[in-house]
Amino acid sequence: MRRRDFIAALAAAAAGCATSSRSSSSSPTVAAPKPKGKRILVLGGTGFVGPPIVRAARARGHTMTLFNRGKTNPGLFPDVETIIGDRRTDLDRLRGREWDAVIDTWVMMPKSVHAAAELLKDHVGQYLFLSTISVYKLGKEPLDESSPVLTPKTVNATKLEGVEDYGGNKYLAERAAEELMPGRATAVRAGVICGPGDPSDRFVYWPLRFARGGEVLAPGTPDDRMQIIDVRDLAAWIIRCIDERIVGTYNAVGPDDPALGHMLEACRTAAKSDARITFADSAFLEAEKAGGWSDFPLAVLSSDDQAGFGHVNAQKAIARGLTFRSPVETARDALAWYDAQPEARRNQPRPGITPEREAELLAKWHAAHG
Repeated sequence: MRRRDFIAALAAAAAGCATSSRSSSSSPTVAAPKPKGKRILVLGGTGFVGPPIVRAARARGHTMTLFNRGKTNPGLFPDVETIIGDRRTDLDRLRGREWDAVIDTWVMMPKSVHAAAELLKDHVGQYLFLSTISVYKLGKEPLDESSPVLTPKTVNATKLEGVEDYGGNKYLAERAAEELMPGRATAVRAGVICGPGDPSDRFVYWPLRFARGGEVLAPGTPDDRMQIIDVRDLAAWIIRCIDERIVGTYNAVGPDDPALGHMLEACRTAAKSDARITFADSAFLEAEKAGGWSDFPLAVLSSDDQAGFGHVNAQKAIARGLTFRSPVETARDALAWYDAQPEARRNQPRPGITPEREAELLAKWHAAHG
């Protein structure tokens, strides 16, 4: 499957600056007042995605209220109103309040979104649900917002089994918001979210590996894919959706050039590394029982039966203002954040091939290919 470049977003039409047709003795033109900030309720707000959303909203002059259990990063925003409660049992604590929008970062179960939307539908103007591209049925074909979605085996279970249940329940949660607030709901189907604060360590494997130096084993070819979205870019676009009351369903995934070779070069640059990259084809890796995200996180090969996961079209969101920072910046900041973590955190197991297994595979690759 050949790499497709994303088309740059069309520039928004510039707002016209009306000039008076009166004589110079007329009153001077007065600039339009800055739009009043909105009141935004965030369900969650202190985990990985929530804090960048709160910061982006506050930078735009919005007034925030957080509703969460107070267990993750308590006190992170001491000057932001926080209502402590569990959405499963304490939604009544939101009763009697009015907000312009709610951002739901917290849940995958449809019944939880249904309950929140039912309570808030007459008290908020917009419901934005953070969803995922995992809602799609995966195959080799590229994906857009019209692509088929998954049907879960179990609905609203406390323990979901596999991607079908996860993605399928996320899709049903999207529908719950739309059904209760038709024309006022936004579903943001995010790609793999990475950047500073990422608890999964999937993306940071690569800048960490380049920082170690030597020869780096990579799967497939430079034209394969690695689609991600920086958590800060995602947060900025979510707030744009609130600013401009953007509703509907949107894929949010980038970056501008998601070719695997480009992404790995960005990680090497971020790590200030002189490591060299060796690509090993999928046939070799399969014969060696190697590959997949456990060994090479986030790499999507064109030979994979689910190659469409690396070809998700985000043009609809790009046309409405979604932008992406340089992968070098994402990798650099993710690496700096990781290096600043306590030793116990850095010593936790993380995705990626072990140095010993990588060396073994490189030796076999070179022995077979000269």
